[in-house]
Amino acid sequence: MHGGPIVKFLDDAHWFDVTRLEYPDGRIARIQEAWIQLSPRYVCFYNKWDPGAITPRHGHHGDHSIFVTRGQVSDGTHVCGPGSHIMLEYGDTFGPWEAGPEGCEMYGVIMGVGHPFLDKAAWRMYLAERGIVEHPCPPPPLPLWSAGLSVLPAD
Repeated sequence: MHGGPIVKFLDDAHWFDVTRLEYPDGRIARIQEAWIQLSPRYVCFYNKWDPGAITPRHGHHGDHSIFVTRGQVSDGTHVCGPGSHIMLEYGDTFGPWEAGPEGCEMYGVIMGVGHPFLDKAAWRMYLAERGIVEHPCPPPPLPLWSAGLSVLPAD
């Protein structure tokens, strides 16, 4: 317990790239993320998606709640704009998600350690079929308590 509220400001958060994709036309689409609050019990984050940015079909080790604040994102079935809430329960998967023509911004909370799981071979095939090249992103800074956790699953 902290004995009261923890107040953080998005302007003070450290931003890092979680996705960097190069399209056949040479355009780069990124997803940037800021962890607003990180603990062994949850992660609160904010994402900024460039137009056309895509995430793979994936899940998280913890319930995952997302609220779209700007732009839109779609999984081919659902088009989620400002005010949309997306819920993913522990162990379920969703996606791939693609940002709309103006990009997308969203706030999210993942309970538990929150690290993702996905089929990396299927993701690579999905990108290859579209002529998209995924560029590596440097790992984000992790707190000491997270030693041994991986932000992304190993190959």
